[in-house]
Amino acid sequence: MSKILAITNQKGGVGKTTTAVNLSASLAATKKRALLVDMDPQGNATMGAGVDKHELELSLYDVLTGGCRTAAAIVHSEAAGFDVLPANADLTAAEVELMDMSRRESRLREALAEVRPDYDFIIIDCPPSLNMLTLNALVAAHGAVIPMQCEYYALEGLSALLQTIESLKASANPNLEIEGLLRTMYDPRNSLTVDVSNQLIEHFGDRVYDTVIPRNVRLAEAPSHGVPALVYDKSSRGAVAYLALAGELSRRAKQAAETA
Repeated sequence: MSKILAITNQKGGVGKTTTAVNLSASLAATKKRALLVDMDPQGNATMGAGVDKHELELSLYDVLTGGCRTAAAIVHSEAAGFDVLPANADLTAAEVELMDMSRRESRLREALAEVRPDYDFIIIDCPPSLNMLTLNALVAAHGAVIPMQCEYYALEGLSALLQTIESLKASANPNLEIEGLLRTMYDPRNSLTVDVSNQLIEHFGDRVYDTVIPRNVRLAEAPSHGVPALVYDKSSRGAVAYLALAGELSRRAKQAAETA
């Protein structure tokens, strides 16, 4: 059965979508069956994976509101090498409609249960706020991957997210764990970056991934071409870093399965 990971942080601009798209591509490149779920109405992960959000016949909106089965909305991205459960602006309406639905926080979990056997990893790109869509992602997930820049305000936002995760663990999803903290846009020449990085390791130990994602122009350029960095420039530092992250994540998943 697949491992479901929510890429989440209530702070915007930390590399959530970049991580979701490039981690999915890297898992696929290492022969893992990957599904990327775009939980953000902006649809950036959908576009970044080479799927046109404006041309969708069915999307995550239809799945969450009961308009179709999960498999019917999934599309395969030839360019990126993995499957996508896409999103567009319709998803904004889903958030409102979910408020009046039964089991409103577990709609995504139930939807993904239909397709879990088909994948090794399901990666969920969360919106940059704690709303009903993010709650659905965290209730569906086994683990939260938290991308964060090593800067002062990042630590402040992290404590609020950790409280949310603990709250959900105590109520709606006892299986939810902090899978790992991912240092993004990392510049070792910056002393504050190094200080915050050391604080993270001090507080969270081995839950901080060994892999760091560097500041890299290729990572920033790739979405405008509708492909992951691994396709756009596989030798770039960003692409290599996400391949390393995929390897680290797979090793951790294997170790956890062996000790379970």
